[in-house]
Amino acid sequence: MVADNISFISIENVSMRFGDVEAVRDVTLSVDEGTIFGLVGSDGAGKSTLLRMVATMIPPSSGNILISTQDVVRDKQRVKPLIGYMPQRFGLYQDLTVDENMVFFMDVFNVPRKERARRREKYLGFSNLLPFVNRQAGNLSGGMKQKLGLACVLVHEPKVLILDEPTNGVDPVSRQEFWEILAQMRADGMTIMVSTAYLDEGEKCDRLALMHRSRILDIAAPQEIRGRFASLEEAMINRIAEVDKEIVRDSFKR
Repeated sequence: MVADNISFISIENVSMRFGDVEAVRDVTLSVDEGTIFGLVGSDGAGKSTLLRMVATMIPPSSGNILISTQDVVRDKQRVKPLIGYMPQRFGLYQDLTVDENMVFFMDVFNVPRKERARRREKYLGFSNLLPFVNRQAGNLSGGMKQKLGLACVLVHEPKVLILDEPTNGVDPVSRQEFWEILAQMRADGMTIMVSTAYLDEGEKCDRLALMHRSRILDIAAPQEIRGRFASLEEAMINRIAEVDKEIVRDSFKR
């Protein structure tokens, strides 16, 4: 963990519109260096859109996003090498082996030849994929595919890792192994933003943002969001219900 907790990612008054649809509304948050920041919330809340903006995939309609003090729009070409981004459907090549997928992504990221053996051993090693290097990706289990996707994202050794529901549909054991890898990356100083549908994973984050209807409702440590409730899930459901009731009351007042 980095000692001084420098804000590595800064999101200021960011909104995103697709025509008449406001997918993200006036979001402001910061992510400290060497921490895991989680996004949880209802389906369609805007989590994926927010992560795509941070990952430089789409520019915000308004507001600013800084990574290591550099603007993701204005300084995009300098920011992109800092980022490892894994969308919900990561593009592994199913007919290539584990090793061939790694080589492909090392080619894409221009990893130096002298570095390739070390990185292959490191990232396939702690993903427990070294015994399967000759297996086609299409023949891997769901959890193994996700771990291979993560290994491929990490081969250029980014400073920040952005993951969009990386364990969705993965079995509990593989989810645990995946989060053990993330914990190790955090311990090594990596900054991680992750959205998740599993609130037990939300408990593993240093800070959480609860999103609903395109905006942030709360940002705090998981235990603070849970508060007096028995579980994070119960607290989240209650908070969302409160907001929806307020919206209904406001609509009747108009």
